[in-house]
Amino acid sequence: MDEQRLVVSNEVWSWLEPHLPGKKGYSGATAKDNRLFLEAVLWRVPLS
Repeated sequence: MDEQRLVVSNEVWSWLEPHLPGKKGYSGATAKDNRLFLEAVLWRVPLS
């Protein structure tokens, strides 16, 4: 993962990750990459 593009710090991610649906090892595409999805949403939505 490109560290320069991260919007969510590792500290915040460690707090958020357990609360998101799907986990590594679950079958299906749910939560294949929760962090990437969250980063994309935050990048698309204006925060100002």
